[in-house]
Amino acid sequence: MIFESTDKGIKIKLTDKFDLGNTFECGQCFRWNKNTDGSYSGIVKGRYAVVTPEDEDILICGAAESDMNDIWTDYFDLGNDYDTIRQEISEHCPGIKCAVDSINGIRILSQEPWEALCSFIISQNNNIPRIKGIVERLCENFGEKFDGGYAFPSAEVLADAEPDDLAPIRSGFRARYIIDAAKKVSSGEVDLSGMRKAPLDDCRKELMSITGVGVKVAECTLLYGLHRLDAFPVDVWMKKALGSLFCGITPAEIGQYAGIAQQYIFHYSRLHPDLVK
Repeated sequence: MIFESTDKGIKIKLTDKFDLGNTFECGQCFRWNKNTDGSYSGIVKGRYAVVTPEDEDILICGAAESDMNDIWTDYFDLGNDYDTIRQEISEHCPGIKCAVDSINGIRILSQEPWEALCSFIISQNNNIPRIKGIVERLCENFGEKFDGGYAFPSAEVLADAEPDDLAPIRSGFRARYIIDAAKKVSSGEVDLSGMRKAPLDDCRKELMSITGVGVKVAECTLLYGLHRLDAFPVDVWMKKALGSLFCGITPAEIGQYAGIAQQYIFHYSRLHPDLVK
């Protein structure tokens, strides 16, 4: 990966495919919005950003060179060779090849762990437009304002809230789950930073000690917030897809990049609902 400073921002010259739409709209994040010119606007680590595709490269408008190490290299997982990973997944599990080949360019974003946990608590029994609306209202009501938008509120801020305080974000039954998560994360009872290297089963158990957090939310937090690429979120839709399209393949059969394969399977199945029975 090579990058260069331009008068518009930082241009990242990619060596492997990166599709902004497939990455931002595959259900792993909720703070990016597509603009009429094909660019995407979003907020990452308390900063507003506009990312634009330019041929095989991407331009992060307004970004400084120092932002590459501070934010974007990790966030876009630029240290991993996704072409090689896709090839490995396809060779290891030929049944997934159709999804990998037809939906190129998905990357697993390295989001902030607390934001991922809170966002996927909100995602339960919800659709993407409504999830994005709740997340946006949560930030507007409790996050720190900066030029361009609002930062995601910290666990410490939300730990002091009561369910009624969250009424303006219209999260329904999820309000008490958000507050319980905030209390346990801010107190250290749930140690998100320690989950980057801890055994996956221990991490799942710790996350599921939070009220309202089940297996799927735990897996989503591990994959999208802690970049545990061996995590594999499964819901009813994914179970159907795995059974009808991918011969009941299991995460263990896929290997160390099961989480990346999951994202291709999920997005492919969502784009071809007629094939899922």
